[in-house]
Amino acid sequence: MDTFTITADGKEIEGRPGQTVLQVCQDANVSIPTLCHHPALKPYGGCRLCVVEIEGMRGLPAACTTPATAGMVVHTHTDLLHRARRTILELLLANGDHDCLVCNANGSCELQTLVYEHEIEHRPEGEPFTRRPIDDSNAMIRRDLNKCVLCSRCVRACMDHQVNGVIDVAARGSESVIATFNDMPLGDSECVFCGECVQVCPTGALLEKRAQFASQPWALRRVRTTCTYCGVGCQLELNVRGNSVVKVTSSHELPGPNGGSLCVKGRFASDFIGHPDRLTHPLIRQNGKLREATWDEALGHIASKLSEIRSEHGPDSIAFFSSARATNEENYLLNKLARAVVGTNNIDHCARL
Repeated sequence: MDTFTITADGKEIEGRPGQTVLQVCQDANVSIPTLCHHPALKPYGGCRLCVVEIEGMRGLPAACTTPATAGMVVHTHTDLLHRARRTILELLLANGDHDCLVCNANGSCELQTLVYEHEIEHRPEGEPFTRRPIDDSNAMIRRDLNKCVLCSRCVRACMDHQVNGVIDVAARGSESVIATFNDMPLGDSECVFCGECVQVCPTGALLEKRAQFASQPWALRRVRTTCTYCGVGCQLELNVRGNSVVKVTSSHELPGPNGGSLCVKGRFASDFIGHPDRLTHPLIRQNGKLREATWDEALGHIASKLSEIRSEHGPDSIAFFSSARATNEENYLLNKLARAVVGTNNIDHCARL
């Protein structure tokens, strides 16, 4: 593929046809701040934090929507740009509730990172903003529009990735807000609760309820695995603290068929792992009642009954039913037990439930 060269902050870097200035700079590790841009979404140019100076071009164009061309000379960190970005950040802080001390996104908030980088010490004084009620209508997603910066990532992810179009930017000017149809609560809308909006949100405006106050972001360990709920093989990351799964995330950078997207089961249906009602001991039914048993007793009982049935009625009289809530390794072993040991192909799986 043909490449061309541009100059960014006095350094020559290579670009490819079709790339924007932001993409070329990011590939060369030239940092340009942004809030509305996301690598998995189309360029938007809404936050204006990625403005740059380009020699021969008027004004301060947005790097995320400006096509890179051969010979372009770009300045990404000048005094003028620093003042412009600082002003934008101050306006965002003034028109919202951005109290990091009581925000669950503290430590993973992109707005917080940019405010720190631009050395803003205080929340600027401005006109009181209209506080909106927190939307707790859904059991999985918490919406706090007071922390929203109108980057529109959630809107574009909902439409472009999931093709649901449940949310959009409503009203105009300072009254603009991310809303569902007829501004109904999210729990009453057509939302399928895939969590794509939560995945791309750069602030604490959208949070997974289960993860709220469960752990600080820096205390989480991410473990990559494959979702077992169906046969697609979506790649996901278990966010673990100690021996508990706090939440499930994914990333567009992970190889796999899902490209960072997950369905409602893959993202939210993992609370069974540490659920208090989960069985922790085998149970054997005797005289119509279940009693606790040891693992050796339970496995011996199962093996004895299966052997009797197989001897009397043949291997195809036995069927196995596996579980999407078991690990891939456990499901594989059950498959081998059914086919290689018992000798039957009668095995099914609950992933479609």
